[in-house]
Parts: sequence; C-alpha cells; structure tokens
Amino acid sequence: MISSQHQRRFWQQTLIYALLILMTVLWLIPVISAVLTALRPFNEILTYGFWSLPRDITLQNFVEAWRRGGLSRYLPNSFIITLPSLVGTLFLSSMAAYALARFRFRGDRFLLFVFVGGMMLPFQILLLPVFRLTDALGLYDTYWGLILFHTSFQLGFCTFVLRNYMRTVPQDILDAARVDGCNEFRIFWQIMLPLTKPALAALATLEFTWIFNDFLWALVLIQRESLKPVTAGLATLQGQYVTDWTVIVAGALLATLPTVIVFLALQRYFIRGLTLGAVK
Repeated sequence: MISSQHQRRFWQQTLIYALLILMTVLWLIPVISAVLTALRPFNEILTYGFWSLPRDITLQNFVEAWRRGGLSRYLPNSFIITLPSLVGTLFLSSMAAYALARFRFRGDRFLLFVFVGGMMLPFQILLLPVFRLTDALGLYDTYWGLILFHTSFQLGFCTFVLRNYMRTVPQDILDAARVDGCNEFRIFWQIMLPLTKPALAALATLEFTWIFNDFLWALVLIQRESLKPVTAGLATLQGQYVTDWTVIVAGALLATLPTVIVFLALQRYFIRGLTLGAVK
C-alpha cells in the first residue's frame, strides 16, 4: 500500500515537472528566436529563413539599431515618461490606500469600488476621450500628457493592492505612534511606507514594466519624433516594402534591458509583495 502511494506520488511529480519543462521550453522559443535573429545578418535570414541555424554571428545589428533606430534618443524619452509616472502612481496610490485601509468614513466602500471599477474598464474605449481631453488641455504631443495619463490610469490597481497589504499591518503599531504624538502624515511616511516596502517594490516592478513597454498610448498622444519613447520609436524602423527584422529585433532586445534590470534588482520583493495582503 505504501509503495503504491509512493509510485503514484512519483508519477504525479514526474508529470508536473514534465509539463513545467514543456511550458518553459515553449515560453523560451520566441526569446531564443529573437536572440538568433538579432545575431545574424539580414541576407542570411532571407536565404535560409528564421528557423535555420546561424552561420555567421555579428553584433552589427545592435550597432545599427542604436544608430539608425535612434535608441540613443528614444531610450531617454522612455525614462523621462516612466520615472515620473511611477513615482506619482506609487505616492498617490499609497496615500489613497492608507486612507481606505485605516479610516472609516461615509463613501469609503464606494470609493474603493470606483478604484476597482477603473481597473476593469477597457482602455480601448478611452482612446478618443483621452485624446480629446489632452488636446483641449494643451497636453497633446507633450511628455506631461503621457505622464498624467499613466499616473491616473494605474492608480486603481496600485491602490487596490496596497490597501489589502496595509490592512495586514497591526493597528497597535499605529496606535502607539499616535500616543507618542505622531500626526497622520508622519505615521504614513515613517511607519506605514517602510512596512509596505515589499508591496511597493513589487508594484514598482510591474508598473515600470507596463509603463515602459506601453506602445498604444505613446502612439496616440505623441506625434513628434523627438518625444517618442522607445516602443513607438522602434516602429520607424519598419519599411514600406522591405523590413530589416534583424535590426528591429536587436532594438527590441536593447529596449527590454531596463525592465530586466529592474526585475532582477527587485525580484526578492516581488513574490512576497504580491502574496502578502492578498488574504486576510
């Protein structure tokens, strides 16, 4: 009986690991294909196809993507848009989450539902209203149009996650600070924010990735080439009749490096920050 249970457990674990390995391989296929494409000459791909083994390895595609693709201009634009949006989103959502998690007032549930409802709103229906609003406010084709949009659009998700996380902080800690004479902003700034560092780091990783990789809103709200982020700027490398995919893929790989670096720097907080506060 015991041996049959061990065998069943063994085969179950074997099946699980086999499925995980298969899923990992399937996920890595596009990544491997992109790396092989970026390291090969364009003529070789035209002759032998994308999935053939490389015969010549070159880094010239990355040089061409940096020069001809304008990455030296587009990458700083992405940081100019992403970093203020990230700071504004985390700061405003943390204050809203603190109020919703620690205070009881009329309409607090309704306000929380508004934040949650904003998360579920399809962004496609906002294309025309946001475009007309930014144009009316004089923010069209400026950095601030994208920064304010990303900040406001991401507030719902960040507030929802931080509110659930802050509810796990013991109330006794905050009451002790009030007894010692701390005002609410000092409690929020010096006690609550340090305790929610894992959640903030996890959200910073997600929000940096989402905002940095945004393509649609950069295409809608930015017209001048000098202001475009890297996602919209790479689209200029696509020709009308012939497209040099080796240079485009090389530029895309260079554009992913900042998000990979941010994730590696904050990965130890990532899982802990997303799971804590998810349940009561």
